[in-house]
Amino acid sequence: MALLELEHITAGYEKNIILRDFNLKVERGQFVSLLGSSGCGKTTTLRLIAGFSQPNEGRIVFDGKDITHVPLHRRNFGFVFQSYALFPHMTVFDNVAFGLKMRKVPKEEMKRRVMEMLALVDLTGFEGRYPREMSGGQRQRVALARAMVIRPDLMLFDEPLSNLDAKLRVKMRVEIRRIQQELGFTAIYVTHDQEECFAISDQVAIMNGGVIEQMDSPAHIFNSPNTEFIARFVGFENFFNLTRRGGALQTESGLALKVTREVSGDRFRACIRPEDVVLYPGDTQGENRIEGEVLVTTFLGRNIQYNVRTAIGEFVIRAGQEQAYSVGSRVSLELSANKIILIRS
Repeated sequence: MALLELEHITAGYEKNIILRDFNLKVERGQFVSLLGSSGCGKTTTLRLIAGFSQPNEGRIVFDGKDITHVPLHRRNFGFVFQSYALFPHMTVFDNVAFGLKMRKVPKEEMKRRVMEMLALVDLTGFEGRYPREMSGGQRQRVALARAMVIRPDLMLFDEPLSNLDAKLRVKMRVEIRRIQQELGFTAIYVTHDQEECFAISDQVAIMNGGVIEQMDSPAHIFNSPNTEFIARFVGFENFFNLTRRGGALQTESGLALKVTREVSGDRFRACIRPEDVVLYPGDTQGENRIEGEVLVTTFLGRNIQYNVRTAIGEFVIRAGQEQAYSVGSRVSLELSANKIILIRS
C-alpha cells in the first residue's frame, strides 16, 4: 500500500476547476516531484495534501487513513515555503523550536533536537542570530530545519529554491537530497525547474492541465517520453510523422528510416533532440540521412545551432564548432537510429 494516495480528486477555486479526476500515489521513503508550468495544478495538489484546502470531490488517504477533512494542524506534515516564512523577531533557535513549543515538548529535549537539526543543516553557531542577519541560503536552511525538527510524517516543499541565485540553488538542492537520504523521510517537492527536479527525485510527475501526463523515474522520462507534450518538455525539438508501410517506417516524403527502439502500431510522431542530429556537408548518402538547407545559424558558445529546412520539416541541430556551415549551405542530416523516439499518434 502506498503511503499517500490522492483518489479521483476534483478541486479548484469557485468555478475554476484546476484538478479533475486527479490520482497520485507516493510510496514510503520516496522523493517525488510535481513538475510543470504555472497553472498546471502542482501547487493546488500540494495545498490539498498539506490541508490548506479541501477537494470538491475525491479523497486523500495517508498511511491507510482518510485525511481528506483532517485539519492542517493535525496532519504532522512539515512544510517548506518559497518565501522561507521565518519569524523576523525570533532568533534561529526560536524559529526552529517553534513547532516543538506548540507541541509542548520538554525544554531539554527541545534544545537537544533543535541543536541536532541545526548541525544537520550546517548552522551550528547560528542559533542566536536573527533572519535579517543571514543570507538567503542560510534562511532557507533554517526553514528546512524548522520543518524537519517536528519529525514530520511527510515533508512538503513549495518551490523552496526559486528565490536563490543559480549557484546557490544547485548547492541547496544537493543538501536537501542529502538530508532526505540520510533521514529517509518521504517528500513531495513542487517546482517548475526541470533540472532541479530531475537531480533530486526518485519519481517525477509531470503535470499538464490538471492531470499527470507521465510519472516515472527521471531517467525514464528523459529517455522515453510518453507524449509529445512530455517530449517537448524534456528537450525534444524536432518532430515528424512516420508511418509503417510493409514493415518499414517511412516519412511523409517516402524516406525509409531505421529506428532502434520500435514500438507497436502503424502511425507515429517521431522526435529527436537537436544534439542527436549529425550534420554532414553536401548531399551525402548514408543510413537515416536526409538533405537540407541551412536557414539560420546561431552561435551558442561551445556549440552552433542550425535551423535546417528539409523535405519533412524544419530541424534544429546543435553541433560543435569543428565544422561550421553558413546560411544557404546544402547539408545532410543523419538521424541516429538509437536516438529517435516513437510516440503513438
